[in-house]
Amino acid sequence: MRKNPEIEITETKLLSDNWYILNRVSFSYKKEKEEAQIHTREVYDRGNGAGILLYNSDKKTVILTRQFRLPTFLNGNKTGMMIEVCAGLLDQDNPEQAIIRETEEETGYRIKKVQKVVETYMSPGAVTEILYLFVGEYDESMKVSEGGGLDAEQENIEVLEYTFDEAYAMIESGEITDAKTILLLQHVKIKGLI
Repeated sequence: MRKNPEIEITETKLLSDNWYILNRVSFSYKKEKEEAQIHTREVYDRGNGAGILLYNSDKKTVILTRQFRLPTFLNGNKTGMMIEVCAGLLDQDNPEQAIIRETEEETGYRIKKVQKVVETYMSPGAVTEILYLFVGEYDESMKVSEGGGLDAEQENIEVLEYTFDEAYAMIESGEITDAKTILLLQHVKIKGLI
């Protein structure tokens, strides 16, 4: 096994803290038996987040959300609309608390129990975020509101219920292109939860 390089942060310069934090970071990267090289990268820090796929094993359904995502619109998604699992930032909560809160805000379902699937970096070349992914069972008795997100956050979230087979087919058709959603749908399929 190769030895890890020696890394030393040499400078961090704040470029923006308008919405989240964008820094330019310079660091020394030294491989074994070589001279150190200086690298500079821009790094976006938006905090860590969590996502969940709600599923109903009796009805063989899942809950997804649909909302406008500006970055996708700017990068070729003609409508900017994305079908995704419920997700949000941790906001000082632990991942389980955060996803239970987000689930109720976005989908209207008050769940009490979640199962962690994985922790993952979704874009490690530029974004510091760790995303904690979960699955959780839902049924109609857990529905406490219409969901849709918080008005103060201007989320405008549409709550969707699909059969698992419909949702899974949307990966191949290109209707679902969100990585966390694809990962969680594949997890449910592989584990035979539905």
